[in-house]
Amino acid sequence: MSLIAALVGLGLAAGILLIVDGLRRRPRSPRRVRRPTAPGFERRVALAVALGGLTAAITRWPVAAIALAVLGWFAPDLFGGKASRDRATARTEAIAAWTEMLRDTMSGAHGLEETVITTAAVAPPAIKAEVNALALRLDQEPLTQALSEFAEDLAHPTGDLVVAALTLAAAGSVGDLGDLLGTLAVAARDEAGMRLRVEATRARLRTAVRVIAACTAATALGLVVLNRPYLSAYGDASGQAVLAAVAAAWAAALWLMTRMAEFVAPERFLAATADEGAQ
Repeated sequence: MSLIAALVGLGLAAGILLIVDGLRRRPRSPRRVRRPTAPGFERRVALAVALGGLTAAITRWPVAAIALAVLGWFAPDLFGGKASRDRATARTEAIAAWTEMLRDTMSGAHGLEETVITTAAVAPPAIKAEVNALALRLDQEPLTQALSEFAEDLAHPTGDLVVAALTLAAAGSVGDLGDLLGTLAVAARDEAGMRLRVEATRARLRTAVRVIAACTAATALGLVVLNRPYLSAYGDASGQAVLAAVAAAWAAALWLMTRMAEFVAPERFLAATADEGAQ
């Protein structure tokens, strides 16, 4: 019966994870450029099922199985994420470089649309797909609409500033677009440098989170394998309730420490404007 209860608990955890994933935001249109994301849904499910199933088979405790399944789901966030942070910094630097390309190309191009199309061939790799999509849209859509979709593809606060400047320039509301683009490029490079400094100062906190999670998991596994009678108190219903409280407190502490180590990016004002217009 305890094994059945563990399997039922594992299934409940998997269902909750599926519901959470279903509530996540998805791209609004198939025309949007698919941006690289953190570790995908399939990897998280595999880790959650593997850890939860192994724990259920060894301990036959439903609470432990659910707790380890949740740990497996969030393991990429706890023990990884460096590639995602490096990608965010690279995209900021790429937006700065492309903005400088626009400024330098504008003097020899005939119009803003031609400037964008010219720079698409040499756009930085981190945003090349988005810029190429913008260049293709210019053959089929008005400039302002193409720029709006480009901002959604980038999904970046600095990208919103560049798109706003280009949109105003298309409407003839900007006196010297070259100087404005140069200023935005400097701001983007400053933001990238700030990201690097913040990442360096918070690296120690991220390491502490990983060490705490790994040591706690190793200690629990060692007790289960080497000294199982010591954990016999958790075998009944009251013990499972206590274990649930311990697991919840442990998870909350790890979540708070992870949140403290995250870089809080500025909000996108173009996204907020679009949401208000849709309402």
